[in-house]
Amino acid sequence: MAENATEVAAGGVVLAAAVAFLVYAAQHTGWGEDPGTYPLKASFRSVEGITVGSDVRLAGVKVGTVTSLTLNPKTFYADAGIALQKDVQLPDDSAILISSEGLLGGNFVELVPGGSSVNLESGAEIEDTQGAVSLISLMMKFVGGGGAEGSAGSDATP
Repeated sequence: MAENATEVAAGGVVLAAAVAFLVYAAQHTGWGEDPGTYPLKASFRSVEGITVGSDVRLAGVKVGTVTSLTLNPKTFYADAGIALQKDVQLPDDSAILISSEGLLGGNFVELVPGGSSVNLESGAEIEDTQGAVSLISLMMKFVGGGGAEGSAGSDATP
């Protein structure tokens, strides 16, 4: 009888751990919606370095999370869904961009508030977007840009 009770107790612990894991996963993947947030949308040319669960920051403070990333087959842009804290009300002319924490840091989504007196409503789309900028592309433009300017100057007529 004691052996049976031990098996039941062990099974209960395993079941409780499984439920705790599912709740954690739901909260951190955007599967279960947090009642203290509201959804917004944005469409980016590139979301390189951003995944579901990435931070959304305003003035360096985390105020939300990326909840979805999908490719729009008509525009070939990446459509992102974010969940923003309800106490953060953004003006409707705000901008959203993908920023980097530095050369070795990760990327995050940054909000830049606008000056409008009208706020974005739940489910609205932020129109002013800037996608991820590839560090390699920037370096190639910098290296290639110096040579292009020099040759363009030599082609000019006096």
